[in-house]
Amino acid sequence: MSTTQERTEEPPTQRLPYDVFAKVCPSRGTLEHVTGRWGALTLGALHEGSYRFNELRRRVDGVSEKMLSQTLHALERDGLVHREARPTSPPRVDYELTPLGREVAGRLLALIQCVEGSMDDVLTARAAYDARAATV
Repeated sequence: MSTTQERTEEPPTQRLPYDVFAKVCPSRGTLEHVTGRWGALTLGALHEGSYRFNELRRRVDGVSEKMLSQTLHALERDGLVHREARPTSPPRVDYELTPLGREVAGRLLALIQCVEGSMDDVLTARAAYDARAATV
């Protein structure tokens, strides 16, 4: 039996209206925003609580002001981050996760914890790979 035949005989499952594997699917852009280096780190930091821009920039070590600003705009547009500007002197802007952002960040943090917890294995694998590559 071919793979195609096997797939057509599977019991029907609920299909989502979006398919991240399709080139034109809008979910692909959101996935990029969430899983890109700065998006993932920003969501992870905001999972800890509300931050002002410069506090967040210090927490996400290495991000430039421009990249953090672009990342926050993208995440806000996707409905994951809420930006609140307070008309004080000087103006105060706080960023926090929306309920959807908290759900996404929670799942992302599980992945981050998995990666951090596996780093000894990763470093061992890298060293073995580099040793093999050096002999070729």
